[in-house]
Amino acid sequence: MLKRTHLAASVLLLALGSLLMPAQAENAPVTNGDTLKKIKARGELVCGVHPARHGFAAINSKGQWEGLDVDFCRALASAVFGDPSKVRFTPLSTAQRFMALQSGEVDVLSRNTTATLTNDVALGISFAPPNFYTGTGFMVRANSGVKKIEDLDGATVCVTPSSTERNVAQIFGSRNLHYTPVVIENNKEYVAAYLSGRCDVIARDKVALPGILAFDTDKPQDHVILPGMYSKEPLAMAVRKGDSQWYDIVKWVVYATFDAEEMDVNQGNVDEKLKSTDPDVKALLGVTGGFGQKLGLDDKWVYNIVKQVGNYGDIYNRHFGPNSPEPLARDLNNQWNKGGLLYGLPIR
Repeated sequence: MLKRTHLAASVLLLALGSLLMPAQAENAPVTNGDTLKKIKARGELVCGVHPARHGFAAINSKGQWEGLDVDFCRALASAVFGDPSKVRFTPLSTAQRFMALQSGEVDVLSRNTTATLTNDVALGISFAPPNFYTGTGFMVRANSGVKKIEDLDGATVCVTPSSTERNVAQIFGSRNLHYTPVVIENNKEYVAAYLSGRCDVIARDKVALPGILAFDTDKPQDHVILPGMYSKEPLAMAVRKGDSQWYDIVKWVVYATFDAEEMDVNQGNVDEKLKSTDPDVKALLGVTGGFGQKLGLDDKWVYNIVKQVGNYGDIYNRHFGPNSPEPLARDLNNQWNKGGLLYGLPIR
């Protein structure tokens, strides 16, 4: 009996080893230039996104992906191929997102991911400049009597297994408040738990709460988002470490959307701006300078981004502007010269 047990265990280990081998091969270190070559040979960019987060990444009623994170993936495809449709979206859970990037399953992660020291240093990935600034917020029932964070002492809090879970622990701990966490990975189940009364409060990046009110509640007026933002959550795209060319491309695509907005180059006027005599605009749009070639791209890479997807303001307004389903003031997500944190490095 013992011999049979050992034999079965050996067979199982061999089977597991054969299954793990491809994953280990995929995890081989990436080298400079590999990613762009692979993307061009494949004919499309593979972009990891949230499965369903309104405003950032979700499938609309027409079966199409839409959201700010989705548009940045399309901006990358425009820069690489001159065609925003050449991108395949891979929905990833919180638990899956880093493994998918590390293994090479996706070329870039554009999935509401907070740039932190641990994420940046310990996971073998590099973050592009933040393209959205948010922080932890809380939503409660309007009849709960809760007006501020201190009123949540003893509350049951719905959280997802993410940075929000850690933030809630820090927020309550620093204020000497007691709470009971209910940790749920699936977004629909997480919201349903709050709506069913299993939780007193829902904790989330504050930018996501208006979407929950608009799309997931039957009576938005029955719920209140508490004032204030209680953590720093700079959201950014990420790539695997080791391929500096691909990192540079992703980084400069983000900066290009900032720069285009600052120079008032948008989807509506980009063709007219090709005639500009402003040296900065000419360099931005590839009329002079040859800056695309330095990245391994066409010199009209920024023109293609703006023409096909838009500058940062175009993208933001599409998903969070006054006419969007969940309007949100730009606040920190405004240009540096308008009270925000967006500062595009110069293309020169």
